[in-house]
Amino acid sequence: MLRSRRSTILAGMAAGLLWAIVLVGGPQWAGLPYLPATLALPGAFLAPGLVLALMIGRLAQRRFFDDAIIDGQPFAPGSAADIDQRVLVNTVEQLVLALAIWPFAAMTLGGAVAIALGLGFALMRLLFWLGYHLSPPLRGVGFAGTFYPSVLAGLWSLVAWLV
Repeated sequence: MLRSRRSTILAGMAAGLLWAIVLVGGPQWAGLPYLPATLALPGAFLAPGLVLALMIGRLAQRRFFDDAIIDGQPFAPGSAADIDQRVLVNTVEQLVLALAIWPFAAMTLGGAVAIALGLGFALMRLLFWLGYHLSPPLRGVGFAGTFYPSVLAGLWSLVAWLV
């Protein structure tokens, strides 16, 4: 059973790495014109911000309609609300990483890369959230699909800046 979960997570990580290559390289390979970072970054963070708002709203809705947690009590371990809280925390961590890397990537690789990163981030965070509720090993692709693109964009932009 443990071997099967590791295989599922590993497959998700591999899919996330391929997704990262497409998100970071795609806009460049497509020959899209350079879009200044100042124009692109607000749009790049819009979709992730909306997904974050959706997650916060879902937790607020869970609290409002559940007498056991309406006054801010801790969530029961393993409950749907507990899972949503863990997804929210991880999403905030991923957004902090994005805030540290995407501006530099947008300046060196172009704003189209940042916009692709933002749209991809939103999609993969929703997949992570869904995967976490369905089967924890399935969250691997959603996690990798948000983590790897930011890391790859950072490394790719650093190389482009140095060369």
